[in-house]
Amino acid sequence: MVEALLSPESILRSSPEEADELLDRLERGVPVRPGLADVPARGFPEALVIGDTHGDWRSTLEVRDAFLRADGGPRVLVGLGDYVDRVPQDAGPGSVVNALLLLDLVARFPDRVLLVQGNHETSRRIPVVPSSLPEEVDGLWGPAAERYARLAGLLERGPLAAATANGVYLAHSGFPRGPLPTSWRRAFDDVDEDRLIDIVWNDCDVSHTHRGIARPWGEADLTSFLSATGLSVFLRGHDPVLTGRPLYGGRCLTLHTTRIFERYGGVLMARVALGRPIRTVSDVRIEHLGTEGRSYASVD
Repeated sequence: MVEALLSPESILRSSPEEADELLDRLERGVPVRPGLADVPARGFPEALVIGDTHGDWRSTLEVRDAFLRADGGPRVLVGLGDYVDRVPQDAGPGSVVNALLLLDLVARFPDRVLLVQGNHETSRRIPVVPSSLPEEVDGLWGPAAERYARLAGLLERGPLAAATANGVYLAHSGFPRGPLPTSWRRAFDDVDEDRLIDIVWNDCDVSHTHRGIARPWGEADLTSFLSATGLSVFLRGHDPVLTGRPLYGGRCLTLHTTRIFERYGGVLMARVALGRPIRTVSDVRIEHLGTEGRSYASVD
């Protein structure tokens, strides 16, 4: 018998024992991905790509509905990181709810759901502020550091980046800079702190937000990376002020899928066709979700 999809209500009502049973199931079902994951294309006409969701589980539910819809056949779902922290005020312990809803999809559809890590998923290596996930876990189920560690560990099973066979690179913020190995995919294996910063922390030079953790990358850096890898387009999150703006001759697009940052460009989801070449971001279809511009009753 297939278990019903998780709901926010079932997560919020769950006891500590039920939470542990859910984590047990997810640990059995969520695979550990390589540093760079291939987006599957055979049998899947498109990939839905979402940017930072930051605990906005209501927007995630809309994405889940689109992913599971029967029209057009089965599809792939790729998240670009930052599923937790910076939660909308009406979402309660949204980091926990959002993370579990997404991880539940990975466990059910491991062949076609990829949750790329962002800087908020790698916070046990490089601390990030704000970081509300530990407190949210304790608030729901009582103080238990192990329970937070298990949830964080599940999010860390995602890849650092993903790529499609038709030319799209997907990562939270950036890419490895400098000379790449002959087999460029190896640049994502066993990354050190500097390379992790390149991939999940770095800003681009046209952003108004420079976190100062490393030198921002620019058009020349992106051109070099895409040329070395044979890829054409970079889809990313991380920089809310750039949401929805094509950059660098249509080779880069930033997505955010949370109401917390909707003022910059909306609550966006991208549809990437997997059966034809993607040469610029104009080949990618962008949708605004129905949660955009809306607020809801608060969740206690």
